[in-house]
Amino acid sequence: MPPDVPSDLPADVHLPPADSPAEPALTSFTHAQRETTFREYLESLLVTILLVLYGTTFIVQTFKIPSPSMERTLLVGDYLLVNKFIFEGHGAWYEHFLPYRAIRRGDIIVFKFPFDDHPHYVKRVIGLPGDRVRIVDSKVYVNGALLNEPYVIHDPGAADLFGDDFPPTSSAFYDGRLRPEWAADILNHVAEGELLVPPNEYFAMGDNRDYSWDCRYWGFVRRDAIMGRPVIVYWSVEASSGDYASNDFISGLRGMARTLLHLPSRARWSRMFRQVH
Repeated sequence: MPPDVPSDLPADVHLPPADSPAEPALTSFTHAQRETTFREYLESLLVTILLVLYGTTFIVQTFKIPSPSMERTLLVGDYLLVNKFIFEGHGAWYEHFLPYRAIRRGDIIVFKFPFDDHPHYVKRVIGLPGDRVRIVDSKVYVNGALLNEPYVIHDPGAADLFGDDFPPTSSAFYDGRLRPEWAADILNHVAEGELLVPPNEYFAMGDNRDYSWDCRYWGFVRRDAIMGRPVIVYWSVEASSGDYASNDFISGLRGMARTLLHLPSRARWSRMFRQVH
């Protein structure tokens, strides 16, 4: 009996001869198992990556708020989950079978700015295609009716060119804060003192009305530029616009380090998982 075989085996147990292929077969099977397990892990990883890419492309995406233009609804330092699987209007056949809906007046939207490098902006829809918009004494009228805006805040001391009255009715309005393209085009959309929203475009403004650079100053939001609607604040920290002034990698690392260093004191715990309306 070989020295490595236990001596207390039952009498009816027969060990294979030394040249038996049983052990090599067992080793080969274990190797195959390893290959199968690795392949399963790899497939699971690829599926997960595809689901994440699909989700961020079609369903949900994260954004941060770098400016106070939507205060008090959204604060600088809020991090949002944006539902990209909500608005119809792309003309795709599947819109009839999936839970899409039309963009509504009052919806907060994330969209691509129409100029420069197309950064993402967040504003509230005020005028839908075909609407007539007018601001008189800081009050917004849509199609002749006063718009109820409980979300808006005003600063009486702010110097907002179009905060009190909009749209302009003559070229004498020009101000350096307007995009030149919009300054040259805006009067083409004004009739009887009202701004007419063109088909397939939207008019949006910030809730912090006197500190918002919005459609009043650069024009309409095209339907194909709208990404989706913020649904929840999943994270929020005390921050200022200066913290997001630079987009380079080193500044981003510094900002992250400052946030982590002061996390207990800077985190706005009461805003976590707050719904966005």
